[in-house]
Amino acid sequence: MQHAEFGFLTFGLVLLAAAVLSVPIARRLGLSAIVAYLVAGIIIGPYGLAVFGTPESIIPVSELGVVMLLFLIGLELELGRLVAMRRAIFGLGAVQLALTALAIAALAYAAGLVDWRGAVVAGLALAMSATAIALEILEERGQLQQEYGQRAFAILLFQDMAVVPLLAALPLLAQGGGAHAGLGDGLRAVGLIAGAIALIVVAGKYLLNPFFRLLAQTGSREVMTAAALLVVLGAALIMQMAGMSMALGAFLAGVMLAESNYRHELEADIEPFRGLLLALFFMGIGMSIDVAVVRANLWLIVSAAVVITLLKAAIVWLLFNTTCAHRGDAIRAGSVLTGAGEFAFVLIPLGGALGVLDASQANILTAVAAVTMLLGPPVASLTDALLGRFARPDTRELDDFSDARGSVLVIGFGRFGQIISQCLLAESIDVTTIDNDPDTMESAALFGFRVYYGDGTRLDVLRAAGAGEASVIAVCIDDPEAASRIVDLVNSEFPGTKLYVRSFDRRHTLQLLAKGVEFELRETYESAMVFGRKTLEALGLDAERAAAVEEFVRSRDLDWLALQQAEGLSAGTDLLRTRMVHEPLSRPARGARPLNPEAEEIIGRPPAAD
Repeated sequence: MQHAEFGFLTFGLVLLAAAVLSVPIARRLGLSAIVAYLVAGIIIGPYGLAVFGTPESIIPVSELGVVMLLFLIGLELELGRLVAMRRAIFGLGAVQLALTALAIAALAYAAGLVDWRGAVVAGLALAMSATAIALEILEERGQLQQEYGQRAFAILLFQDMAVVPLLAALPLLAQGGGAHAGLGDGLRAVGLIAGAIALIVVAGKYLLNPFFRLLAQTGSREVMTAAALLVVLGAALIMQMAGMSMALGAFLAGVMLAESNYRHELEADIEPFRGLLLALFFMGIGMSIDVAVVRANLWLIVSAAVVITLLKAAIVWLLFNTTCAHRGDAIRAGSVLTGAGEFAFVLIPLGGALGVLDASQANILTAVAAVTMLLGPPVASLTDALLGRFARPDTRELDDFSDARGSVLVIGFGRFGQIISQCLLAESIDVTTIDNDPDTMESAALFGFRVYYGDGTRLDVLRAAGAGEASVIAVCIDDPEAASRIVDLVNSEFPGTKLYVRSFDRRHTLQLLAKGVEFELRETYESAMVFGRKTLEALGLDAERAAAVEEFVRSRDLDWLALQQAEGLSAGTDLLRTRMVHEPLSRPARGARPLNPEAEEIIGRPPAAD
């Protein structure tokens, strides 16, 4: 008993240590956590340090991570979102996956690496893109909401949705060499699958919401977590018993709950289990890679990874090139979608389990997928850097500023700048507004605003827009670096002009104050203060008391800024621990009268020095 317990504890300890050590190293190198798990699995697996001799014992349990991942993907697929993006998802996404899979399959078959069935598996698996890596890159760049970012997201979403039917269809490839089942058996299997799907759909639509409502009334977080796991594993088991993928059942359950009021609660409950089990899954895949096979085919693997990376980028570029409004966006989209997706490590082992791929082919394809993931982030970073360096300057001519005579020059007509302009125009103050985003200008024109085209960081644009004659220049852009460049330009070329600047955060505020701007405002500060005051009122404080608290926080924040200006960003953090002192609204008419000796001693004691 003690030996078995020690073995189990050692098992968990090694896996957790491998995850904890490998991920920070991978992040420092700019690599995905998935790559870290794969490499960690290789190191501790039977072909590395041999800490684990049988990865087959790990993978069945770790596959629950894939099941939970599909459940969470289903939760994200709200019907309204799918309808709004239907053309990009089911049009662009389907074409990209089909073309890429066909091209990779043709290359694999022509090179003699696999037969036609293996080529289908290789094409579909390697055509997938890494959702986690691509979304992380787009979010770091702040480009997920841009046109090309949304289209790239649509492709990723279609690929995630396509995984479920692919998992269901791949077993059909294994039927080529086996005996054909009778018609009755086939119809019975189809009926069983249809019945299982119907059961999950009906339960999800009519039973799960009342079920979770009943559990929520208990107020027990543990019960909700247990119920979430019950739903995911129950749906997975139903589909498995019907002869289909467990992931399909979890996906259907997620889709049924996408519109539920408990969606976010379920997502929060499942997420920790998903992360840990997926880490275990990828480490299990790494353990199963035969290093000897990889070493013997190293050049083939590296060459195939480079070719697939270029091929995937080229196909996305071709699909995006005719529709992207901004130069270079098609290339950027191609570069972020090059790495093989998480589900490549599901489809390839499945192909091996079905006998479509032999062990050597599965090892080579898994290694190719891993190398494309290694190449993904560096390729995206290099592409973005090269586009920034060699991009041609915008050839669009500047607007004619001859009729721009505003006493206030507003730079940036986004959400912030629009409100500023409305306040000024309400008092019939002449305003000149410039922005370098054509989409913003077109949107402004629909509401009757005249916005001039121009880049506020260029001196010639500022001169043409009348910066020298303006009484106030309001910098309303959301790029702190560009805002600071504009401040430097105005201070050097138009001294004496008042500068009112939108600040990004506290650090940016300190930089602007050091540059001597007349006024700066953190973009979320005022809204957060009003929000806080209204929250206090909602909790029962009277309006006068809530306003006093707001004024106290404002005063404390000013004191903190003054300390930071004098001593640095880390100064004054102790001020955050100060609390507001409750003082009487009027002076008492009589002094305090003690009722016992202890009170007399306290009243007679002089007040402590501040």
